[in-house]
Amino acid sequence: MKNSKPLSTTIKVSSEVGRLRKLLIHSPDRGLGKVIPSKAQDWLFEDIVHLDTMRRNEYDYYVKLLLYFLDPDKIKGNISAIDSDPERNFYKPGVNGYFNSDRVIDLQRLLCEILEDEEIRSQLIASICGIERCSFKTQQDLKEYDPNELAKIFISGSLPDGTKRMLFAPLPNLIFTRDIGIVINDHILLNKPAKTARTRESLLAQYIFFHHPMFGKYRDNIIEIPNNDHHFLLPDDEQQNDFNRSTLEGGDVMMVAPRHLLIGCSERTSLYAAQQVMRLLFERNVVDTITIVQIPKKRDYMHIDTVFTQVKKNMWVLLGSLARQGDDSRKKDVLHFFAPKDMTEKKMKILQFYKGLEHKPIEIENLEDLLTDISQNDLGAKEEVKFIYSGNNEFPFGEREQWTDSCNLLALKDGVVIGYDRNDKTLEAFKSAGFNVIKAADLLEKFEKDELSPDTITDTYIMLPSSELSRARGGSHCMSMPIFRDEL
Repeated sequence: MKNSKPLSTTIKVSSEVGRLRKLLIHSPDRGLGKVIPSKAQDWLFEDIVHLDTMRRNEYDYYVKLLLYFLDPDKIKGNISAIDSDPERNFYKPGVNGYFNSDRVIDLQRLLCEILEDEEIRSQLIASICGIERCSFKTQQDLKEYDPNELAKIFISGSLPDGTKRMLFAPLPNLIFTRDIGIVINDHILLNKPAKTARTRESLLAQYIFFHHPMFGKYRDNIIEIPNNDHHFLLPDDEQQNDFNRSTLEGGDVMMVAPRHLLIGCSERTSLYAAQQVMRLLFERNVVDTITIVQIPKKRDYMHIDTVFTQVKKNMWVLLGSLARQGDDSRKKDVLHFFAPKDMTEKKMKILQFYKGLEHKPIEIENLEDLLTDISQNDLGAKEEVKFIYSGNNEFPFGEREQWTDSCNLLALKDGVVIGYDRNDKTLEAFKSAGFNVIKAADLLEKFEKDELSPDTITDTYIMLPSSELSRARGGSHCMSMPIFRDEL
């Protein structure tokens, strides 16, 4: 079985729901198994995870689904053999038997490939040892490792499994490849992480995008966000002011239509960075409409893709308490006694800017109005625009299930999404909307038996096992960086 048309080598993303053809991922690495409770939140995890369960019983299904939709020749007819290998070599970059797809691409593989170059290798060792404050001896010792093992060390922070020695902190958040950058039409926007725990992650991404031949012809299209010119002169408390700090993560950026970009201002993305991105994109004529969506600066809503994502041209999933429904004044007086005090104080602000008219933004009243306008006017949806609410908009399930990523879905194509299996009320809402809801394992079995095909299924929510993945506070949308989608 082959894709309906050959894969273009072009890097281009102009929507959230066009047929996905190429993306970057990162499978859970040995560093995740070394996160300890006392450091979990410093490293941006809410809990420690059981690594083997996360890999074998959860993330491996994600990889198999991606391959079936994007590169089926790598997996069709081979699942029994893949699953019977106790070493899981199919999933491990750099070993014999690795799936090695050019469409489902692990960042670790790209890092290994650029480390084959001696000059890049030397520069990156020095850079990482500098930011991690390693000794000169450690820097010299790292030069002795081959590129494959060195890539693992840079990501996991630890030496080969047998040594049990950690050189520096792991990068558990690298599984959320969405946050390292985003493709906006034929440009690549690199992130500026808000948290120190992601500094090395950002450096690795910078080296990959600027040095790997896959991105060679796009080097002039890579956008880096500048700091405030006088940032280093500001007192520490003023550096954290939203008008001075320059931080942005990919979960706060959505390419919703060919000329329309959304940028969230959140706990992780500052207004200053959003303004700089808007200026740069307008100057380069990459888009002509940018909508700034300001959400409460809370851990619950770390990025805009934790409170809404697109399912199909005319359908979105979102958190009701931050939508029009959440602002309904008739509901504000009806609160359960154990509801949080700030339940009625959650506010959003939405401003839409147009190229050449940046000084005259339009304020949009609520999220549903914005998303309806995108579906109808940017994407040309002819059908009624529909919304599915987290937890079926039932108290307290909306907030509970948003916490476990009910609103964080990856569209493999228009109307076919991957999400977690644990959000029962949200799944009920999808069923009520006419969606087929199916477990990942059951769908793969049907693909193997030719009972269903990735090319023909429609309106389907694929349930990914998620007991461990959900502890990391990121869903399937977070765990992907699309670099090529078909145009809608």
